[in-house]
Amino acid sequence: MNKKKSVFVFAKAQVSAFTGGLIDYAVMILCTELLHIHYTISIVIGGIIGAVWNFSLNRYWTFKDNQASNAPVGVQLVKFIFVVAGSIALKSSGTYLFTNWLHIDYKISRIMIDIIVSLGFNYVLQTYWVFKKRPVKEMEELD
Repeated sequence: MNKKKSVFVFAKAQVSAFTGGLIDYAVMILCTELLHIHYTISIVIGGIIGAVWNFSLNRYWTFKDNQASNAPVGVQLVKFIFVVAGSIALKSSGTYLFTNWLHIDYKISRIMIDIIVSLGFNYVLQTYWVFKKRPVKEMEELD
């Protein structure tokens, strides 16, 4: 992939992550503040809802040019579930640690952890594992 296209894909992935993150964060706040669910559980609930949005947007928009939308959805979904499970575990435990050890409000801790996890974990795994560019030969074998 050329440099210009790589930057464009990265930008689209960040838009996808940001919108999914907004949904995730809003659900976390609603569950914690209105339903009085512990914030670590609210992170899991929000993470699942945000993940559904993020998967759909990545599959059909962000990584569309990587033939991601032609790949078997089941294979991508299983890989994506592993990434989301790891992401939720990192976000929940990281937020808990920052909140309890550093005494930072959970809403701020969550944003700090989200930035780290989004760039260092989610983007890397989604780009190079879940939605990786599929060679034409491999696509023909799937038909």
